[in-house]
Amino acid sequence: MKITKIKYLVIAGITLTAVTSCNKDFLDVNPEGQYLTSNYYQNEDQAYSGLVAVYDVMRKNSGGFENMITMMNAGSDDHYAGGGGATDGVGIQSFSNYTQNGNTIPQSFWNDHYQGITRANILLQKLPNTQMDNNLKVRFAAESKALRAMYYFNLVRMFKNVPLILEPLTAANMYDVAQASPTAVYAQIEADLLDAINDLPSTLTSAETARFTKGAAQALLGKVYLYDGKNALAATQLAAVNGTPGGTSQYGYHLLSNFNDLWITSNKFNTESILEVAHTSTGNSYWGIWGSGSDEGNTVNVMVGPRGYTRPSGSPAPNLPSGWSFNVITQDLYNAMAGDPRFGATILDLKALKLAGQADYIPGYQDTGYFLNKFIPRQSDVTTGQGDAVLNYKQDSYVIRLADTYLLEAEALGGTGARAQALLDAVRSRVGLPSVPVSLAAIKAERRLELAGEGHRFFDLVRWGDASSKLSSRGFIAGKNEVLPIPYKELQNTQLVQNPGY
Repeated sequence: MKITKIKYLVIAGITLTAVTSCNKDFLDVNPEGQYLTSNYYQNEDQAYSGLVAVYDVMRKNSGGFENMITMMNAGSDDHYAGGGGATDGVGIQSFSNYTQNGNTIPQSFWNDHYQGITRANILLQKLPNTQMDNNLKVRFAAESKALRAMYYFNLVRMFKNVPLILEPLTAANMYDVAQASPTAVYAQIEADLLDAINDLPSTLTSAETARFTKGAAQALLGKVYLYDGKNALAATQLAAVNGTPGGTSQYGYHLLSNFNDLWITSNKFNTESILEVAHTSTGNSYWGIWGSGSDEGNTVNVMVGPRGYTRPSGSPAPNLPSGWSFNVITQDLYNAMAGDPRFGATILDLKALKLAGQADYIPGYQDTGYFLNKFIPRQSDVTTGQGDAVLNYKQDSYVIRLADTYLLEAEALGGTGARAQALLDAVRSRVGLPSVPVSLAAIKAERRLELAGEGHRFFDLVRWGDASSKLSSRGFIAGKNEVLPIPYKELQNTQLVQNPGY
């Protein structure tokens, strides 16, 4: 059962966005020709459609202009926002130079995640009375809890002080929502994942790709524990996922032998993939639905490609479609990766190709000549179907992959001991690098090189307490910029309070 876009129109309740946009006239409307929660979720087909709707929000990782990967990259020391100019995407630009406020932060980073939480809450509420096989009911509930946990994890990492909503809101209580403590949010995330792990399958059939498994939930829980300062618990969960370093885990995970193979568009759901967002070129996405949740293409691909790319006949330079030049790579990351075997898969050095006369492009904003090769599509990836080609790239994106969990476990172990050493060695050995003595510093350096451009660096810096030293030249202020401002509209007519410093 492969996750595809929901085919039913479900009025699935009221998200926090509605707090600032609803009025009585809207609430009194009696929709016609639509499914309401009062008469929906009656059977397995309807419950499945509701579950797909919960999964749809995972596309936030790499779908739409306001996606997690390019946004979080832009706020790290590895990338600039880039793009066409200083006003090309005010949200991503203001995060990159730390001038963001409640008016510039894109609302979707708040709203989209709460949309997924709302859908999960409604499905969990309705499942007990749905006429369907009980085993499927249990699995659907587990998947909904795992997804709700993932969306809350993104929210608490980005905004820290967020409401904890576990039941559908109503017109009577929607204005009374207040923020919970981060401790309470983490406790709920952990509880949801612990519940989910018990009822999720260990493996998936080929028709079920992109769904949560026991291993994916354990990997996410291990990561959550690490962010919550529960290192021993994190190490236990991650060890169950990782198995013997360099070997095949109980869930069938093992590192790909060739790092470059991770970025082959057709290499979806490979043995290193633990949790992955699926994209397709067959959805025929077009500008009218872009960013709405109905589009199914990978937008990171077009965003990170160079503008106006050309190459002369016979050039050895790659055959690329043009892009929008976001997430250009900093000189600092370029220098850090120089000589590393992962350099070529990670960084496309167009500066060198242009100087050699082998390719040309139009420099964008903050151009360095270095582009994020992990996600730059090739001409062969351009769809020949309907819709707008730049919105229909089909490369999937990893939310969690095995090299990530290896390094997370090594960190949870304090960067010391034989197992931490073996985990670090396995990541380095895969790309032909020799062993180095394990330490937290070595693990930090390895995470930067292994996971460059995948949206993890900003969160890593904040977790380590290194953000201020690494990002002060960009305007980062300690005690403020570790979290994003809550969108201004979410504060209007609500109990919500803006984050400190904003």
